[in-house]
Amino acid sequence: MVNSLFQWLTMALFTAVHPLYISIIDINHNAKDKALELSVRIFTDDFENTLKKYTTAKVDLTHPADKSAADKLINNYIVNRLQIKADGKATALHYVGFEQNQESIWVYFEVPDVVAVNKIEVTTNILYDYQEKEINIIHAKVNGNEKSFRLDNPKNYAAFEW
Repeated sequence: MVNSLFQWLTMALFTAVHPLYISIIDINHNAKDKALELSVRIFTDDFENTLKKYTTAKVDLTHPADKSAADKLINNYIVNRLQIKADGKATALHYVGFEQNQESIWVYFEVPDVVAVNKIEVTTNILYDYQEKEINIIHAKVNGNEKSFRLDNPKNYAAFEW
């Protein structure tokens, strides 16, 4: 349902100018692999415009001239703006990669060695440096139970308990 909602939002928002500025963070606890799996979805044009503030190189996420440089830029941007705690312990986000899907960029991370989790805390300000009206929607899923939270800039903290 989350993916279909995001796809609907993507299609509804992308006209000549999209009036909402929204990013979505999905966190899923994979009990089998003992890991948190994260995907961060950001509108391509918003993300490119934001990343341009942090580099002198051309930023084209749809057709990057240097994929490893794009990976490094994306990873650095997100890990400096997204912190996850599992049961009160800070985690390290391990970058998996990114891809373009429709009008958005999907960035993937993993947090290994999370056997079980009862509480997830998220601190984020993704794209707050781009748009004052930015909204971060966070979905967290543990043991099949999904919870969601909306953060309107400047709010940057959400906690989920199971």
